[in-house]
Amino acid sequence: MIRSRISFLSTFLMKNFLNRSIIRSQSSSSSSSIDLNSLSQTLLRRAILYVPGNDQRKIDKAIKSFEKIDSIVLDCEDGVAVKSKDDARKTILNILNQYGSNELLWKKLSVRINSMDSGIAYEDLEIIFSGKIIPRTILLPKVDTKTNIDDFIEYFKKSKINERLKHPIDLITYVESAIGLLDLRDIAKHTIDMCKTLNNMHFAGIVFGSDDFCANIGATRSDEGKEVLMARQHVILVCKSLNLQAIDSVYINFRDLDGLKRQSEEGVSMGFTGKQCIHPDQIPIIQETYRPSDKKIEWAKGLIKEFEQAQQDGRGAFVYHGQMIDMPLLKQAYNVINIAKQIGKV
Repeated sequence: MIRSRISFLSTFLMKNFLNRSIIRSQSSSSSSSIDLNSLSQTLLRRAILYVPGNDQRKIDKAIKSFEKIDSIVLDCEDGVAVKSKDDARKTILNILNQYGSNELLWKKLSVRINSMDSGIAYEDLEIIFSGKIIPRTILLPKVDTKTNIDDFIEYFKKSKINERLKHPIDLITYVESAIGLLDLRDIAKHTIDMCKTLNNMHFAGIVFGSDDFCANIGATRSDEGKEVLMARQHVILVCKSLNLQAIDSVYINFRDLDGLKRQSEEGVSMGFTGKQCIHPDQIPIIQETYRPSDKKIEWAKGLIKEFEQAQQDGRGAFVYHGQMIDMPLLKQAYNVINIAKQIGKV
């Protein structure tokens, strides 16, 4: 009798919890709720490859292999010397105009501008957005304060760029300092709100810039990465709490592919959704490591099918593979299928 009452009570509580979670995911605009539709629209960014915006040879090489790369970042910032910034802007503009009609390639082309505090980000935006084709994704580095976001958004409002946002643009920001890390969730929530004031801009994720972060706090880089473990965990927590992609740091020694694999596996186990890379040889290892296994894909497909059947039957709670299913597990399943679809596994 006691066992049956406990079973009834747990099922009742789980059913009400799951139903409330589902209602929130379908009707709430809060960033903390689960929007299953937005999950299906998230661009795949397992590996993001930086290419100097002024290096036509490297850009051509990356574009030639674009089908094998999740995201190509045309860089105006750290990868370009100060005297070459203008060349980088013009080259990127030409690349966007030349290849923007190829939708599959265009979705993979991102542009990293200079930081708002640098004083030259406005020149980046003015030239890069002057062409017929607007970038699909903009990466904004060294975001330390809400003011950095306000300045970025304000430029779009004052210029005519906002009027041209006919398709979705993703914004990805970087955390690269102690103050930026400590205030990360407040800055991220503010970024979500500010993006909503534009026609068609979506805050998609956060990149952890480990090298600038270590320089800022006076830490010494190591192969084990103990000096940035807490920072990486904090980035993941903020991203997961706001449904953002979490992009892990660069593995600097691009010749050490075994070390790259170990760090990539660690990143996956921690909860990162992707990783930065600086050499084409790093791409296959990162993307394979961040690829869901066939077993995981089958698990996700079965869970979603069971969830849909439970909804048709009017059941709020259900058990799948011995687990009582809640919204976090359902969201995880949709994320797995989203990735699998984009890599042709579903």
